[in-house]
This record gives sequence, structure tokens and C-alpha cells, in this order.
Amino acid sequence: MDKNTIIGFVLIALILIGFSWWSQPSKEEVQAQQEQLAKQEAVKAKAEKAAKMTALLKQKAAKAKAEEDTTALFHNALKAQTQNIVLKNKKVELTLSSKGATVEKAIIKNYKDNIHGNNHITLFDDKDQALNYTLAAKETNISTQDLFFQPSNVTDSTVTFTAQAGAGKSIIMQYLLGSDYMLHMKFSINGMQGLFAPNTATMDVNWYDKCRQQEKGFTFENRYATLTYHKTDGGTDYLNENSEKVDKDIENQIDWVAFKNQFFSAVMIAKHNFGDHSLMTSIPQEKGSGFLKSYQAKMKTFLDPSGKTPSEFDFYYGPNDFRLLQKVEKESKFGKDLEMQRLVYLGWPLFRIINRWFTIYVFDWLSKLFSMGIVLILITLLLKVITYPMVKKSYMSSAKMRVLKPKLEAATAQYDKPEDQMQKQQAMMGEYSKYGVSPLSGCLPMLIQMPIWIAMFNFVPNAIQLRGQSFLWMKDLSTYDPILSWSKNIPLLGDHLSLTCILFCVAQILYSWMTMRQQKDQMVGQQAQQMKMMQWMMYLMPLMFFFMFNDYSSGLNFYYFISLFFSAAIMWTLRKTTNDEKLLAILEARYKNNQNNPQKMKGFAARLQAMQAQQAEMQKKKNELEEKKRKL
Repeated sequence: MDKNTIIGFVLIALILIGFSWWSQPSKEEVQAQQEQLAKQEAVKAKAEKAAKMTALLKQKAAKAKAEEDTTALFHNALKAQTQNIVLKNKKVELTLSSKGATVEKAIIKNYKDNIHGNNHITLFDDKDQALNYTLAAKETNISTQDLFFQPSNVTDSTVTFTAQAGAGKSIIMQYLLGSDYMLHMKFSINGMQGLFAPNTATMDVNWYDKCRQQEKGFTFENRYATLTYHKTDGGTDYLNENSEKVDKDIENQIDWVAFKNQFFSAVMIAKHNFGDHSLMTSIPQEKGSGFLKSYQAKMKTFLDPSGKTPSEFDFYYGPNDFRLLQKVEKESKFGKDLEMQRLVYLGWPLFRIINRWFTIYVFDWLSKLFSMGIVLILITLLLKVITYPMVKKSYMSSAKMRVLKPKLEAATAQYDKPEDQMQKQQAMMGEYSKYGVSPLSGCLPMLIQMPIWIAMFNFVPNAIQLRGQSFLWMKDLSTYDPILSWSKNIPLLGDHLSLTCILFCVAQILYSWMTMRQQKDQMVGQQAQQMKMMQWMMYLMPLMFFFMFNDYSSGLNFYYFISLFFSAAIMWTLRKTTNDEKLLAILEARYKNNQNNPQKMKGFAARLQAMQAQQAEMQKKKNELEEKKRKL
């Protein structure tokens, strides 16, 4: 680039900068624009508020007029005294209100409330939750939340609610509570076919709920509180638990929607599905509010205006227990594969397979015999026993590289220059091949353990069996175990120090130190210097884990601590029981057998050496071709 071109670019840049500076508005103009925008927003907000108030007043006026008009539809159902009907069994207690004929309070028995100290869980009450069915008639919309229903056929497990709309016209809701957590409901209308358009085949369902905080650790519990739904053609999905989602459009038909917290859920299931384009909302709540999320589901489902076929629903108010959900699903009369056990999140496909077909079976078996803390220890031991042959094989590969280190250094001593790195690698691979050693086998322990670690990361926080279970100093394995607490929230740290998290991080440092020492013993030349950065990263990782896992459950941190402790113990034992002199003698004997017979070289090292030799030959030919071109 010549001098004139550079000057030209500089001048253009100066002109652009000067024009931008000259054309930008003054502070007074910016302030005036901001004030104007604020006034416009205020006017807009005032207009929206006035419109809402007008609509509300019109609705109240219409309702008052209907109450006064003895000929109005549902005249007798618009004003009455509210009656509460309680359906109960050994597992749940449901309070249904005659105003709207829906469940307004759900109590789950036999589970302790960790926030208020009660011996039951209040999933929601009338202040937190609302459910409304809206029927679009020709002249007006009929909302069940505005109607007073008359209860009949009342027992501990049944009730029938009827709202009279006039002679021979009514809306009927029939409820039947099963033996555990499932409530069945039939919704039908009688004698009202003429009030609807001929093509009417659906009604609107609007369900709202504020998900209560049930556990001590708000942040940890909030991670597992999700609005979850099941697609009719199979599979579940959920709204992001960390971000606000308002009226997200669900394009596919769904069987059920669940307002879920970490260990308990309220689920609504439709026999005839919820139609396309349901709108789902999940809004995270502030810490200290007593709530985790604000949920809302706006859906459409089947309605028969003739009353011949009722709309049917199942409601589940209960714990997120994998085996229980499998059992309860069979009680549904809809004949669908609802996959309700998916409410217990087991991770991505690979990790879900590990948890679904291994962890759950072992956990169920061991939990019948031992306490939950012992179960976690035994699961860890079992996993270590299963992976031990592969871990030992990997360690022996690393040990072979360690005892061969002097020979590798001698074989690569002449390749000290940066441009000789390819030859150095070829020489090292050649030595590994002669002795039958694979340099990548040392990575196997981490590759083996990572899927198991991640699988347990998904399983333990969702295992309701750990809830309220104590072990050693841990009062509740499902939440953190504070060794020190304070009132104010510190960024990244929170308001406590978890003892099991500290133990986990200390064990991680110990295990990292042993691993890095083992790798350093087998490195040649400059590799040891290059590993210093990796060492710092490995030592900083426990610090990162501390800030991540301080809020996590003591059961999960305890599992990781025990797992790392046993891993370190296995590595230490293998190191003490490995005779380096005997191992080197075995390798020397193998080397003599391979020395005059290159065809015996096998394994990854041999293949890698052949590949590198091929690359070197190609590079040599390329250099020769470039040299010829330069001469021409």
C-alpha cells in the first residue's frame, strides 16, 4: 500500500468521524427526544389502562344486568353462596369450589413442607391458581369461573357440579378421585346446542398457577421448576427454566401440560388432546417471594355442543417419582402412552439411557435395604467395580509410557528445533509402536467417567427419594448442607458455604494433582513445559466448581466427593502395586520380538506412525515441487 493510498484512507476516516460528530444531536436535543418518548409511552399506557378499565366496567355492567334479568342465560348461576367440597384419600386432599367448579387447593400428604414445617405439601391454593373453561356461544362467551355450580352426589371421592342455564339447559362437571393422585373429570353441556354456531367443536382452557417454593435452596430448586408438556406424537418438551417466556406458541397438539417444580407437579391431561398453537407462559419469580415461577397455559380442546360426548380430563397432583408416575399413568382411561415419567428429567439420550436402565434399577434395589447415604456410596462402589478393568488397562498404558520416558528422550534428543516437531512425533510414535504402547489410552479414565458423572448429575437432583433423608452431618440430601450461613446474598457465592461442596472441590484438587503428576512422569522434552498451563487450568477448575455447586444438593456433592476419593485411591493403589522394573523388562522383551519384524507392530501407535510418515512424504514432494517452480 503506497503513501497516497494511506493518506486517502486517513482523510476518509477523518471526514466520517467529523460528520458523525457534527450530525449527532446535542444534549438538549437528546433530552427533549427522551422526554417526548416518555410522554408518548405515558399516553399509550394511560390509554391502555383506560381501555382495560372500560372493558372491565362493561363486563361488570353486563354481569349485573344479567343478574337482574330473570330471563338471562345462567341467571340463577351468577349469584349464590360459595361452597367448598373436599375430596380426599390417603395420598391427597383436594378442595373444590362451587364457584367455577374447579380444584382451588391441592394438598399432598405424607411429604414434609421444608419451608413452613407442615407434614404435608400445599401445592397451590385459590390465591395461587385459577382454571377457566370458556365456551364461545353465538351471543356471548360463557366462562365457568363466573358461574356458581350446585354440588350433588358428594362423597369422599365423587362430586357432580351443575350450573343451570334455564329450562333443560346446564353445564355439568363430574369428578372422581382415584386411590392415589389422579382425579378424573367429565365436562358436558345439556340442551344448549342451539346457542352455538353449527361449526363449534372446541372450547378454550385457561390455566394459571404460581409455582410455590417447597425446598430450602431457592436457586437450586428453581433450576428444576419447568412448564413441561407432552406432544401427542411422542416426546416431551419444556420452557427454558432460566428465561422469561410469554405466550410461546406450541405448534403441535399436546396430551398434557404440567406446572412442575423440583419434586411435585400439577398436570392436566386431555382425552381429546389440546389443539395446535397452545400458548405457554413461564415467568421466573424473585428470590424471597415464596414462588419459583408464574405459569400459564392457554389451550383449546374438544367440545360437543350436543352433549352426547363429554370432554374428559385427568388431573395429577403429586410427586415427581419415576416409578409412581409409571404406575399412575396406567390408571388413566384414555388409552394413551402419556410418558408421564418424563417429568423426572434424566438427561440427554445417552445419559437418560444410563439412568433409565441402570441407575434407577440399582437405586430401587439398594434403597430397599439401606439408607440413602449408604445407597450413594454403594452405587459409587458398584460403578468403580464395573469400570475398574478399563481404568486399570488405561493406567498400565500410562505406566508403560512412564517407564519408556528415558528411551523416548534419547530417541528424540536430536529434534530440539521447532521445525523438527513432526520428525520428533514420528520418532516417538515409532518407539511406542515397537514397544506396543498406545499414547491415547491414558485419556480413557476420563472418557469412561464423564458419561457416568453427567448421568448422576441429572439423576440425583431429581430423585425425590433423597428428599428429607439425612446422612452423617447432612440433614437433607436433596438440598445444600451449610457449614456457615449469612443474611445477605453475595454474587456467585450466595448466602452460605456448603460443606460437601468444599469436600468435593478438595477431592477434585487431590485427584487433579495425582493425574497431572502421572502425566508429567511420562512426558518428553518440551511437553512438560507445555503442560504448565494445563496444570493451572486443572487446579482452577475446582474453584469454578465451588461457585457452581455451592447451591447444589448435598447428595450430588457427596456422590462426587466419594467418586473422586475412590478414583484417587484406585490410582494410588495401582501406582504402589506396579513394579516399573518388571514392566520395563516386559516391554524390552516385546521390543526384541518386534525389532526385526515390523509387521508385528500394531495398534493405534502403528497406524498413527504410518499416517505421519505418509504426511511427511507428501510434504516432501510438495516442497520439491515448489522448489522446481521457483527455479523455472
